[in-house]
Amino acid sequence: MEWDPTRYRYEQIADDIEAQIRDGRLQPRAALPAIDRLAEEYGVARMTIVRATKVLAERGLVVVLSGRGTFVVEPDEGP
Repeated sequence: MEWDPTRYRYEQIADDIEAQIRDGRLQPRAALPAIDRLAEEYGVARMTIVRATKVLAERGLVVVLSGRGTFVVEPDEGP
């Protein structure tokens, strides 16, 4: 991944994972890889991944279950 020096890396990682969710590479109820694995994959510190998952949770795309992992949420069905 090429980094945009004008944006925080955690935001860019959150955007990348969001794209994976939206295009179906990460399915609803799927667990995201472990923090250590994502940190290694993106070449960043664990805390950067923690911040990225927090952003994804704030966007309503994932839920973080303490001690169990981070999971993609079901999309809203709409009215």
